Amino acid sequence: MYYTDRLQYIRESKNITQKKLAEALNIKQQQYARYEKGVNVMPVTYLPKICKFLNVSSDYILGLTDEINPYKNNKEKNN
Repeated sequence: MYYTDRLQYIRESKNITQKKLAEALNIKQQQYARYEKGVNVMPVTYLPKICKFLNVSSDYILGLTDEINPYKNNKEKNN
């Protein structure tokens, strides 16, 4: 499964619209839709924001694991 499929799957499973996610990234919905469809390559700088917003690990989105682990902030682990 390509990262675009995983983005769409996790977004839809959490009942989040493309518009809401685009707003979190401070971009237009149409621009996000092109990333999700694979028309344009999404900048890697959006990955941390997406992980936090969707509460999912980057490893899942990137296809390194099939486990949808929630995002954990390193600062939270040290407190």
